[in-house]
Amino acid sequence: MTAIGAMTGAAANGSGQAGMTGTRSLSIRGLTKEYVRGKPVLRGISLDIAGQGITAIIGPSGTGKSTLIRCINRLVEPTAGEIWFQGMDLARLRGRSLREARRRIGMVFQEYNLVERLSVMENLLCGRLGYISPVRAWLRRFDPADIERAFELLDIVGLGAFATQRADALSGGQRQRVGIARAVMQRPDLLLADEPTSSLDPKTSVEIMELMAGLTAQHDIPVILNIHNVELAKRFAARIVGMAGGHVVFDGLPADLRDDHLKQIYGGEGWLE
Repeated sequence: MTAIGAMTGAAANGSGQAGMTGTRSLSIRGLTKEYVRGKPVLRGISLDIAGQGITAIIGPSGTGKSTLIRCINRLVEPTAGEIWFQGMDLARLRGRSLREARRRIGMVFQEYNLVERLSVMENLLCGRLGYISPVRAWLRRFDPADIERAFELLDIVGLGAFATQRADALSGGQRQRVGIARAVMQRPDLLLADEPTSSLDPKTSVEIMELMAGLTAQHDIPVILNIHNVELAKRFAARIVGMAGGHVVFDGLPADLRDDHLKQIYGGEGWLE
């Protein structure tokens, strides 16, 4: 569906629990977030996201893209609405149930979110912390299979020679490679990425997107990506969701995203010239 203002499939009606049946699909119903009462950032968002490929969310700063991403894994608390994933409403989970759900949702951050004083290898193994006891985590006693997999991932992302180097000694592009590898170490059923290229130069941004697209396709992990760069979104995403003013105003294929859609998403037309 590509018309401005479109919603996806059955998003406008019915329970999210029944709306998408795939084990890695996500259904969002009436999602609202207010940081200040009476001033919603998200205004009743409803989306069905299939459990495959990359879905890119675009829109101007302040329109709620990051808030939407962070509501999904509850880094931000929704004000109202439902977020259905693997038979559970993530918006209602608390305590242990929420921790267990988060194990299955990887996250790549804009500012990398690495533990700077730890080595690259230790940062990768942080992706397995949700699967071992606190005592083993404190003693850094990881399963040998996890350590072997971490070395394999480091080779894949081009950092095999940096395993023992501290994270704070890496460049921005290298840090984001570690962040992507750490997320994949979780063996997630869904990957969220919040502006993963915004701090990087154009060449490195393309390399990071190629890496993330390749790794997630190889492991069959669906991705929801919040990104400012429209051209990168069109190049790598199978679906684009455009937001403006806390609403979804475009939902469709990259090839169907036209200038008139971009004008509604970003406002005006001078920036297109």
